[in-house]
Amino acid sequence: MSVVMDCFGATDRGKVRRLNEDQFLIAELAKRMRISQTSLPDGGGDLRARGQVGYLLVVADGMGGAAGGEIASGLAVDTIRWYVTRTMPWFHRHEDGREEELETDLRVAVHACQRSVADAARSSHFTKMGTTLTLACVLWPRLYVVHAGDSRCYLLRGSNFRQITLDHTVAQRVVDAGIMTPAEAESAGYGHTLWNCISGGSTDVRPDVHRAELQVGDTLLLCTDGLTRGVSDERIREILEAGPTAQASAEALVSAANEVGGEDNITVVVARAEASREEDHDTVSDGTVFLPKL
Repeated sequence: MSVVMDCFGATDRGKVRRLNEDQFLIAELAKRMRISQTSLPDGGGDLRARGQVGYLLVVADGMGGAAGGEIASGLAVDTIRWYVTRTMPWFHRHEDGREEELETDLRVAVHACQRSVADAARSSHFTKMGTTLTLACVLWPRLYVVHAGDSRCYLLRGSNFRQITLDHTVAQRVVDAGIMTPAEAESAGYGHTLWNCISGGSTDVRPDVHRAELQVGDTLLLCTDGLTRGVSDERIREILEAGPTAQASAEALVSAANEVGGEDNITVVVARAEASREEDHDTVSDGTVFLPKL
């Protein structure tokens, strides 16, 4: 029996913002990368290859006003695409069990994004443009998540819904220190203040890396704060549980955020691990990816 990953991404401007500064990417990992879905305007190309071993999911929430945020998030996602395609030896790291080296590679990829955005900011009038970045790499059954900012990665297993990432906001820091309650920190405006992101005028980025073991039946959610600021974790869990497919869940989550005001851009990527009896692990159809059960 093999494992099938049913994945779908959706992004929406929301009801208030003039531009959509979010970006996302879903890609299969093999000897080369094949972009199956992305919000990038050029579509990312189509690099087909057999021997697939994994999956890459990315969301980015741009900041900086006007078109600056859109440029920053696009650069970050495009840099990840380039870095993974050209430089990361996925097979050797995964097959040899060198997880620490893989995690180092993921951190280096985020630092490459930092350089791309910082260089672009210096050469333009968008000097403060920046972006969050949350990336999930699935090398079944292992999950590696790297992030900077307050875009999130969640894992739903049965009825247990938990946030894997930790928000890089001042609000999270004062709550962790016991100085304020979450409600107090949010009302003080600290929930909108990032202490860690890609560029945004900063000289460095400090990405967190998380590791987990996936099981058949698990659902991953990557999302920007346009979803989480208006929709509770409990409501998000209900929507994920009710959706018959990743696409249905993703579209329902975007609708839920718009129903409560749509005050920010909304981007979600949903990935569901399901059992499959398909013999051909390389088969790809409608965003569904077959992974060998190792």
